[in-house]
Amino acid sequence: MYVAVLMIGCSTCILSSCKDDDDKEVIEPKKEVSITCTRPQYLKAGDKIALISPSYFTPMENVEKTADVLRSWGFEPVIGPNVGKVVDGRYAGTIAERVSDLRWALNNPEIKAIICNRGGYGTIQLIDQLSLKELAANPKWLVGFSDISTLHGLLTRAGVMSIHGTMSSFLAKGGEDMTSTLMRDLLLGRVPRYELPAHEQNITGRAHGVLVGGNICTFVPNLNTQADATAGRDLILFIEEVEESMHNIDRQFNILRMNGVLSRCKGIILGEFTECGSEFTYGSVEAMLRSYLKEYNIPLLCGFPGGHGDINLPLVMGAPVTIDVRNDGATINFNIDGEKEEVNVADITAPVQMPFAQRMKLAGKWD
Repeated sequence: MYVAVLMIGCSTCILSSCKDDDDKEVIEPKKEVSITCTRPQYLKAGDKIALISPSYFTPMENVEKTADVLRSWGFEPVIGPNVGKVVDGRYAGTIAERVSDLRWALNNPEIKAIICNRGGYGTIQLIDQLSLKELAANPKWLVGFSDISTLHGLLTRAGVMSIHGTMSSFLAKGGEDMTSTLMRDLLLGRVPRYELPAHEQNITGRAHGVLVGGNICTFVPNLNTQADATAGRDLILFIEEVEESMHNIDRQFNILRMNGVLSRCKGIILGEFTECGSEFTYGSVEAMLRSYLKEYNIPLLCGFPGGHGDINLPLVMGAPVTIDVRNDGATINFNIDGEKEEVNVADITAPVQMPFAQRMKLAGKWD
């Protein structure tokens, strides 16, 4: 047997190969991937930010309002060439057009960051259209959540940090809430250090690892593809979801368990489970997922306001992160350069709540 080391961007994939009876090489699957990500440069006043739509379409009115918000922050917005198109009733362009806008934003040296307009569905169609090498060539911040979890996985595997954070569908409401301003601050180099209140489903402990994950029904189908950041070692896994049944969330979590992902986790952060089912008697999604973790002896941090709720605080995906879960609360600390910004989550109040039907449409759950 021999061991081959495959370099992909900033990631190292270790593959074992052996000979069978016919003297053919057989590659053993599911071997370790070591992930180390580069932090893109922080922005400064006057920098250009691209607005693109890799998934479902967004009304141009929302995109224009977001552009106004970015101008008020001192940035120069640039709207992708294909933004505004509608294909097959939902998609923001064909696969080729959506890939083209992402490549345009990545390869344009004047553009310093990328904000996605909306999630919904469609980024899984882009996985085999992009190479990790091209994603790593020009590291710049990409911002989004929900279906954009696929792009976070791709960038993490390519060795580039990204931001799980709010998008045009929400920024268009004015950009003055903490969800928006903390994302802005992060782009400018002010890195949040979150202090959270205690949660009844927490499991105490301290852990270090690389932050991966996002929307569970988006990233689990990407297992064993080049967008699978959960193939890495020493993970801090973040999970959120919206309007899914308990049994489907349970199914996705068990797929992670059976693929060895939980064994590679040093800790888990549970975000918002917005309008999710309650068909079992666990009492909460958090309690259900906690029931699987007894054998792993890792900390569990529950109640982080990230995902599809009215508060969606930014997280740096692919970053080395430390979580400290105590009886009286918890902290999340990103171990990257930048000015530290202390954020007491308990002090943050939600802006005017988004109507349920609008929230489901933006998530791609309703027509």
